[in-house]
Amino acid sequence: MKAIAIEEFGRPEGLALIDIPDPAPARGQVLIATEAIGVAGVDVMIRSGALAAYGYREGHIPGGEVAGTVTAVGDGVYPGWLGQRVWGFTGTGGGYAEQAIAPVAEVVPLPVGLSAVDAVTLGSAGVVAHFGLSHARFSPGEAVLVRGAAGSIGIMAVQLAAHGGASAVAVTTSSPERGRRLRDLGATHVLNRSGEGQPDDPAGYDVIIDVVAGQGMPSFFDRLNPNGRLVVVGAVGGQPPADFGTRLMAAFQKSMSFATFSAATVAEPDRRAVRMEQFAAVRRGELQTVVHEVLPLEHAVAAHQKPDAGEVFGRIVLTPN
Repeated sequence: MKAIAIEEFGRPEGLALIDIPDPAPARGQVLIATEAIGVAGVDVMIRSGALAAYGYREGHIPGGEVAGTVTAVGDGVYPGWLGQRVWGFTGTGGGYAEQAIAPVAEVVPLPVGLSAVDAVTLGSAGVVAHFGLSHARFSPGEAVLVRGAAGSIGIMAVQLAAHGGASAVAVTTSSPERGRRLRDLGATHVLNRSGEGQPDDPAGYDVIIDVVAGQGMPSFFDRLNPNGRLVVVGAVGGQPPADFGTRLMAAFQKSMSFATFSAATVAEPDRRAVRMEQFAAVRRGELQTVVHEVLPLEHAVAAHQKPDAGEVFGRIVLTPN
Protein backbone atom coordinates (compact mmCIF):
# COMPACT_ATOMS: atom_id res chain seq x y z
CA MET A 1 0.00 0.00 0.00
CA LYS A 2 0.97 3.67 -0.31
CA ALA A 3 2.06 5.62 2.75
CA ILE A 4 3.90 8.82 3.64
CA ALA A 5 7.06 8.53 5.71
CA ILE A 6 9.44 11.08 7.21
CA GLU A 7 12.64 10.28 5.38
CA GLU A 8 14.44 13.30 6.82
CA PHE A 9 13.50 15.55 9.73
CA GLY A 10 13.20 19.24 8.99
CA ARG A 11 11.47 20.76 5.99
CA PRO A 12 8.24 19.34 4.49
CA GLU A 13 10.27 18.06 1.55
CA GLY A 14 11.58 15.40 3.91
CA LEU A 15 8.24 13.60 3.53
CA ALA A 16 8.16 10.87 0.87
CA LEU A 17 5.57 8.58 -0.69
CA ILE A 18 6.58 4.96 -0.13
CA ASP A 19 5.23 1.45 -0.67
CA ILE A 20 4.92 -0.79 2.37
CA PRO A 21 3.17 -4.12 3.05
CA ASP A 22 -0.49 -4.05 3.99
CA PRO A 23 -0.81 -4.08 7.80
CA ALA A 24 -2.75 -6.73 9.72
CA PRO A 25 -4.63 -5.97 12.95
CA ALA A 26 -3.37 -7.62 16.13
CA ARG A 27 -5.52 -8.55 19.10
CA GLY A 28 -7.83 -5.70 20.06
CA GLN A 29 -7.21 -3.79 16.83
CA VAL A 30 -9.07 -3.02 13.62
CA LEU A 31 -7.83 -2.25 10.11
CA ILE A 32 -9.35 0.84 8.49
CA ALA A 33 -9.34 1.54 4.75
CA THR A 34 -8.82 5.29 5.03
CA GLU A 35 -11.08 7.79 3.33
CA ALA A 36 -9.73 10.85 5.16
CA ILE A 37 -6.62 11.56 7.24
CA GLY A 38 -6.30 14.58 9.51
CA VAL A 39 -3.14 16.70 9.29
CA ALA A 40 -2.54 17.85 12.86
CA GLY A 41 -0.16 20.32 14.43
CA VAL A 42 1.60 17.48 16.21
CA ASP A 43 2.29 15.84 12.83
CA VAL A 44 4.06 19.01 11.73
CA MET A 45 6.10 19.07 14.94
CA ILE A 46 7.10 15.41 14.56
CA ARG A 47 8.12 15.98 10.93
CA SER A 48 10.21 19.00 11.89
CA GLY A 49 12.20 16.89 14.36
CA ALA A 50 11.01 18.93 17.34
CA LEU A 51 9.78 15.78 19.11
CA ALA A 52 12.74 13.51 18.34
CA ALA A 53 13.59 13.49 22.04
CA TYR A 54 10.27 11.68 22.63
CA GLY A 55 11.31 8.67 20.56
CA TYR A 56 10.24 9.66 17.05
CA ARG A 57 12.74 8.59 14.40
CA GLU A 58 13.22 9.19 10.69
CA GLY A 59 11.17 6.62 8.79
CA HIS A 60 8.16 7.31 11.00
CA ILE A 61 4.74 7.37 9.29
CA PRO A 62 2.83 10.29 10.83
CA GLY A 63 -0.90 10.63 11.36
CA GLY A 64 -2.96 9.86 14.43
CA GLU A 65 -6.47 10.49 13.12
CA VAL A 66 -8.26 8.70 10.28
CA ALA A 67 -11.75 7.91 9.07
CA GLY A 68 -12.89 5.17 6.74
CA THR A 69 -14.27 1.64 6.66
CA VAL A 70 -13.23 -1.27 8.87
CA THR A 71 -11.97 -4.06 6.60
CA ALA A 72 -10.47 -6.50 9.13
CA VAL A 73 -10.52 -7.11 12.88
CA GLY A 74 -8.01 -8.72 15.20
CA ASP A 75 -8.59 -11.42 17.79
CA GLY A 76 -11.02 -10.46 20.50
CA VAL A 77 -12.76 -7.79 18.43
CA TYR A 78 -16.49 -8.02 17.77
CA PRO A 79 -16.93 -9.03 14.08
CA GLY A 80 -19.81 -6.58 13.76
CA TRP A 81 -17.23 -3.82 13.26
CA LEU A 82 -16.53 -5.19 9.77
CA GLY A 83 -17.91 -2.88 7.10
CA GLN A 84 -18.66 -0.04 9.51
CA ARG A 85 -17.59 3.51 8.68
CA VAL A 86 -15.62 4.82 11.63
CA TRP A 87 -13.32 7.48 13.03
CA GLY A 88 -10.17 6.03 14.55
CA PHE A 89 -7.19 7.22 16.58
CA THR A 90 -4.06 5.33 15.58
CA GLY A 91 -1.99 6.40 18.57
CA THR A 92 1.63 7.20 17.79
CA GLY A 93 1.26 7.41 14.01
CA GLY A 94 0.63 5.31 10.94
CA GLY A 95 -2.34 7.32 9.68
CA TYR A 96 -0.77 8.78 6.53
CA ALA A 97 -1.52 5.62 4.56
CA GLU A 98 -4.15 3.88 2.49
CA GLN A 99 -4.83 1.55 5.43
CA ALA A 100 -4.32 2.20 9.12
CA ILE A 101 -4.43 0.23 12.35
CA ALA A 102 -6.33 1.54 15.38
CA PRO A 103 -7.17 0.01 18.78
CA VAL A 104 -10.86 -0.84 18.80
CA ALA A 105 -11.17 1.15 22.05
CA GLU A 106 -10.21 4.26 20.05
CA VAL A 107 -12.73 3.71 17.25
CA VAL A 108 -16.10 5.47 17.02
CA PRO A 109 -18.87 4.73 14.47
CA LEU A 110 -19.72 7.63 12.18
CA PRO A 111 -23.33 8.77 12.26
CA VAL A 112 -25.19 8.55 8.98
CA GLY A 113 -24.50 11.63 6.90
CA LEU A 114 -21.25 12.65 8.61
CA SER A 115 -18.42 12.71 6.08
CA ALA A 116 -15.01 11.23 6.73
CA VAL A 117 -13.51 14.67 6.14
CA ASP A 118 -15.72 16.24 8.82
CA ALA A 119 -14.90 13.39 11.19
CA VAL A 120 -11.13 13.93 11.09
CA THR A 121 -11.60 17.70 11.27
CA LEU A 122 -13.53 17.38 14.52
CA GLY A 123 -12.60 14.04 16.11
CA SER A 124 -9.49 14.97 18.10
CA ALA A 125 -9.79 18.75 18.07
CA GLY A 126 -13.26 18.82 19.58
CA VAL A 127 -12.30 16.54 22.44
CA VAL A 128 -9.20 18.60 23.26
CA ALA A 129 -11.22 21.82 23.20
CA HIS A 130 -14.00 20.37 25.36
CA PHE A 131 -11.80 18.89 28.05
CA GLY A 132 -9.34 21.80 27.85
CA LEU A 133 -12.14 24.16 28.85
CA SER A 134 -13.20 21.71 31.56
CA HIS A 135 -9.60 21.51 32.81
CA ALA A 136 -9.66 25.31 33.07
CA ARG A 137 -12.87 25.07 35.14
CA PHE A 138 -14.68 27.31 32.67
CA SER A 139 -18.12 28.44 33.83
CA PRO A 140 -20.90 30.41 32.10
CA GLY A 141 -20.42 34.15 32.44
CA GLU A 142 -16.62 34.01 32.35
CA ALA A 143 -14.46 35.77 29.75
CA VAL A 144 -12.38 33.44 27.58
CA LEU A 145 -9.38 34.11 25.35
CA VAL A 146 -8.35 31.51 22.76
CA ARG A 147 -4.73 31.99 21.73
CA GLY A 148 -4.05 30.59 18.28
CA ALA A 149 -7.71 30.32 17.33
CA ALA A 150 -7.35 29.66 13.59
CA GLY A 151 -6.45 25.98 13.96
CA SER A 152 -8.92 23.16 14.42
CA ILE A 153 -8.57 23.08 18.23
CA GLY A 154 -8.93 26.84 18.54
CA ILE A 155 -11.95 26.94 16.24
CA MET A 156 -13.70 24.33 18.37
CA ALA A 157 -12.74 26.10 21.62
CA VAL A 158 -14.28 29.33 20.30
CA GLN A 159 -17.56 27.59 19.46
CA LEU A 160 -17.74 25.63 22.71
CA ALA A 161 -16.99 28.68 24.85
CA ALA A 162 -19.64 30.69 23.01
CA HIS A 163 -22.23 27.92 23.29
CA GLY A 164 -21.24 27.48 26.95
CA GLY A 165 -22.30 31.00 27.88
CA ALA A 166 -19.00 32.90 27.99
CA SER A 167 -19.44 36.61 28.63
CA ALA A 168 -16.79 37.28 25.98
CA VAL A 169 -14.80 35.07 23.60
CA ALA A 170 -11.65 36.81 22.42
CA VAL A 171 -9.23 35.31 19.91
CA THR A 172 -5.70 35.98 18.77
CA THR A 173 -5.12 35.60 15.06
CA SER A 174 -2.94 36.95 12.27
CA SER A 175 -5.29 38.87 9.98
CA PRO A 176 -8.58 40.79 9.89
CA GLU A 177 -10.02 38.21 7.49
CA ARG A 178 -9.39 35.40 9.96
CA GLY A 179 -10.88 37.57 12.65
CA ARG A 180 -14.08 38.00 10.63
CA ARG A 181 -14.34 34.26 10.12
CA LEU A 182 -13.83 33.63 13.83
CA ARG A 183 -16.55 36.15 14.68
CA ASP A 184 -18.90 34.13 12.49
CA LEU A 185 -18.06 31.12 14.70
CA GLY A 186 -18.75 32.93 17.97
CA ALA A 187 -15.79 35.18 18.76
CA THR A 188 -16.72 38.58 20.20
CA HIS A 189 -13.28 40.25 20.18
CA VAL A 190 -10.31 39.89 17.84
CA LEU A 191 -6.74 40.54 18.99
CA ASN A 192 -3.46 40.35 17.15
CA ARG A 193 -0.92 37.64 17.95
CA SER A 194 0.54 39.73 20.77
CA GLY A 195 -2.85 40.02 22.44
CA GLU A 196 -3.44 43.65 21.47
CA GLY A 197 -6.86 44.72 20.23
CA GLN A 198 -9.33 47.58 20.64
CA PRO A 199 -9.98 49.84 23.66
CA ASP A 200 -13.34 48.16 24.31
CA ASP A 201 -11.83 44.65 24.54
CA PRO A 202 -11.99 42.96 27.97
CA ALA A 203 -9.23 44.15 30.29
CA GLY A 204 -8.70 40.62 31.52
CA TYR A 205 -9.82 37.03 31.06
CA ASP A 206 -10.89 34.32 33.45
CA VAL A 207 -9.73 31.53 31.13
CA ILE A 208 -7.05 31.46 28.43
CA ILE A 209 -6.89 28.39 26.20
CA ASP A 210 -3.43 28.43 24.60
CA VAL A 211 -2.77 26.33 21.50
CA VAL A 212 0.53 28.10 20.74
CA ALA A 213 2.81 28.15 23.83
CA GLY A 214 6.23 29.35 22.52
CA GLN A 215 8.32 32.29 23.68
CA GLY A 216 5.36 34.66 23.83
CA MET A 217 3.28 32.61 26.25
CA PRO A 218 4.38 34.29 29.54
CA SER A 219 3.14 37.72 28.40
CA PHE A 220 -0.42 36.37 28.45
CA PHE A 221 -0.27 35.87 32.22
CA ASP A 222 -0.71 39.64 32.35
CA ARG A 223 -4.09 39.24 30.65
CA LEU A 224 -5.53 36.98 33.35
CA ASN A 225 -8.04 38.25 35.90
CA PRO A 226 -7.54 37.46 39.58
CA ASN A 227 -8.02 33.69 39.98
CA GLY A 228 -7.64 33.35 36.19
CA ARG A 229 -6.46 30.12 34.60
CA LEU A 230 -4.21 29.62 31.57
CA VAL A 231 -4.23 26.10 30.10
CA VAL A 232 -1.83 25.08 27.34
CA VAL A 233 -3.43 22.51 25.03
CA GLY A 234 -0.86 22.67 22.21
CA ALA A 235 2.62 23.92 21.41
CA VAL A 236 2.60 24.78 17.72
CA GLY A 237 4.84 27.75 18.56
CA GLY A 238 7.38 25.59 20.37
CA GLN A 239 8.38 25.46 24.01
CA PRO A 240 7.95 28.47 26.32
CA PRO A 241 11.04 30.05 27.88
CA ALA A 242 12.50 28.01 30.70
CA ASP A 243 11.93 30.79 33.24
CA PHE A 244 8.27 31.44 32.38
CA GLY A 245 7.28 30.69 35.96
CA THR A 246 9.00 33.90 37.04
CA ARG A 247 6.36 35.92 35.19
CA LEU A 248 3.60 33.93 36.86
CA MET A 249 5.09 34.37 40.35
CA ALA A 250 5.48 38.10 39.78
CA ALA A 251 1.68 38.37 39.94
CA PHE A 252 1.45 36.26 43.09
CA GLN A 253 -1.30 38.43 44.60
CA LYS A 254 -3.67 37.61 41.69
CA SER A 255 -3.78 33.87 42.56
CA MET A 256 -3.46 32.87 38.91
CA SER A 257 -3.09 29.27 37.75
CA PHE A 258 -1.12 27.62 34.94
CA ALA A 259 -1.70 24.11 33.63
CA THR A 260 -1.09 21.88 30.64
CA PHE A 261 -3.66 19.51 29.20
CA SER A 262 -3.51 16.35 27.11
CA ALA A 263 -6.57 14.35 26.07
CA ALA A 264 -4.55 11.23 26.88
CA THR A 265 -5.28 11.93 30.57
CA VAL A 266 -9.04 11.61 30.03
CA ALA A 267 -10.62 8.17 30.43
CA GLU A 268 -11.40 6.53 27.08
CA PRO A 269 -15.17 6.16 27.78
CA ASP A 270 -15.38 9.89 28.53
CA ARG A 271 -13.53 10.81 25.33
CA ARG A 272 -15.79 8.49 23.35
CA ALA A 273 -18.98 9.97 24.81
CA VAL A 274 -17.94 13.55 24.03
CA ARG A 275 -16.74 12.63 20.53
CA MET A 276 -20.02 10.90 19.67
CA GLU A 277 -22.06 13.83 20.99
CA GLN A 278 -19.97 16.30 18.97
CA PHE A 279 -20.38 14.21 15.82
CA ALA A 280 -24.13 14.33 16.41
CA ALA A 281 -23.97 18.10 17.06
CA VAL A 282 -22.37 18.64 13.65
CA ARG A 283 -25.17 16.66 12.04
CA ARG A 284 -27.71 18.84 13.89
CA GLY A 285 -25.95 21.99 12.70
CA GLU A 286 -24.97 23.04 16.22
CA LEU A 287 -21.20 22.85 15.60
CA GLN A 288 -19.30 23.72 12.45
CA THR A 289 -16.26 21.97 11.08
CA VAL A 290 -13.83 24.16 9.15
CA VAL A 291 -11.77 22.48 6.44
CA HIS A 292 -8.96 24.52 4.94
CA GLU A 293 -8.23 22.14 2.06
CA VAL A 294 -8.52 18.51 1.03
CA LEU A 295 -5.43 17.15 -0.74
CA PRO A 296 -4.45 13.74 -2.15
CA LEU A 297 -2.22 11.63 0.09
CA GLU A 298 0.69 12.02 -2.32
CA HIS A 299 0.54 15.81 -1.78
CA ALA A 300 1.56 15.50 1.87
CA VAL A 301 4.53 17.83 1.28
CA ALA A 302 2.16 20.61 0.23
CA ALA A 303 -0.09 19.80 3.18
CA HIS A 304 2.85 20.50 5.53
CA GLN A 305 4.15 23.53 3.65
CA LYS A 306 0.91 25.41 4.32
CA PRO A 307 1.03 25.33 8.15
CA ASP A 308 4.76 26.08 8.04
CA ALA A 309 3.86 29.23 6.12
CA GLY A 310 1.03 30.10 8.54
CA GLU A 311 -1.58 29.80 5.82
CA VAL A 312 -4.05 27.37 7.40
CA PHE A 313 -7.49 28.23 8.78
CA GLY A 314 -9.08 25.05 10.07
CA ARG A 315 -7.91 21.54 9.18
CA ILE A 316 -6.03 20.19 6.19
CA VAL A 317 -7.19 16.68 5.22
CA LEU A 318 -5.44 14.08 3.10
CA THR A 319 -7.37 11.54 1.07
CA PRO A 320 -5.98 8.37 -0.57
CA ASN A 321 -6.92 7.76 -4.18
